[in-house]
Amino acid sequence: MGKAIETIALQRGHTIALQVDSKNAGTAPTGCDVAIEFSKPEHALANMKLCLEHGVPVVVGTTGWYDKLSEVKALVGRHDGALLWASNFSIGVNLFFRMNRMLAGLMDKQPAYAVLIDEIHHIHKLDAPSGTAISLARDIDVRTQRYSGYRLDEQGLVRESGSSPAPVPIISQRIGEVTGTHSVTWASANDRIVITHEAFDRSGFASGAVVAAEWILGRKGLFTMDDVLDTF
Repeated sequence: MGKAIETIALQRGHTIALQVDSKNAGTAPTGCDVAIEFSKPEHALANMKLCLEHGVPVVVGTTGWYDKLSEVKALVGRHDGALLWASNFSIGVNLFFRMNRMLAGLMDKQPAYAVLIDEIHHIHKLDAPSGTAISLARDIDVRTQRYSGYRLDEQGLVRESGSSPAPVPIISQRIGEVTGTHSVTWASANDRIVITHEAFDRSGFASGAVVAAEWILGRKGLFTMDDVLDTF
């Protein structure tokens, strides 16, 4: 992702002022206009704090830290800073999120249909389920009365748990060098409805991250890609 973001940023006329990796971890982004953070869950919070302490807006693409979101919100407020986070920066995926919310709202009144999320990524992806799959499940939770939370379903069975509300089942697969595919299926005994987003390469994620970095300049607060899309 770092290489992909660098390529897109240079194509859009930006300058890369600092690159941080394991060799220079902890380097302050002094003098930078904005930072883009794609690292590992265990390092993300420290990186966000470092940027905010130095007055640098930060765009965060790392997933797996969302249990610290309230802490991050407090950090943004304390430093009067700007932070934009997303489980996925692809413009297409964020439009897919909106479609998922709309469909979930419609299907909540159709108890014959049960939901399943299926996500496939490359074997190097560290978290399962993916942040994108969790976002899809969270939005189904918000838009329905029948579902709450999620569960990782290794068997891939589409079934209700018997409890109400039930967790959204997610199947996570790690295969080869697959860039990323997410599907949401609503199935009944008679038919099914499936919406799918398939990424062909990493450039869509990188482009969205750079667009988010351009958007956050001059703003204060905690934002998501929904805020970016609302201004298009």
